Amino acid sequence: MAYKREGASPVSDINVTPMADVMLVLLIIFMVITPMLQKGISVDMTKADNPRTMSDADKEDAIVIALTRDGKTFLQSDPIALDKITPEVKERIASKLDKTVYIKSDRMAKYGDVVEVVDNVRAAGVESLGLLTERVSKEGSSAPAGENVVQ
Repeated sequence: MAYKREGASPVSDINVTPMADVMLVLLIIFMVITPMLQKGISVDMTKADNPRTMSDADKEDAIVIALTRDGKTFLQSDPIALDKITPEVKERIASKLDKTVYIKSDRMAKYGDVVEVVDNVRAAGVESLGLLTERVSKEGSSAPAGENVVQ
């Protein structure tokens, strides 16, 4: 006599536990990676034909001052007043061997504001000053590949 064993019936409900685990892992990955993608303040930089490439400007400890088109000044990502640039830069370069400060300015920023930032940086005793620009490609479009240096 054949004996047929009754098994558990199939479950028709969706098991959401694995989906919740996957979503939690993705959320953690995005939370960790997103701050790494944002580097300083984004400005529309001036385009140049023959800039010198400066890989030191991309280093973690590089001092970068950004000037936006509406006249706001940022040291790294933090807003800073023009009269506070000199003491802050002086403090940051005191323990560094490479005393280079990089300035990236919006192409629509006022020339007088840029000159004032440069003067304040020079007053801090900076040995070399880098003015960051974008490289103009041969087709006429711009590609952010280079920087221009003024020493």
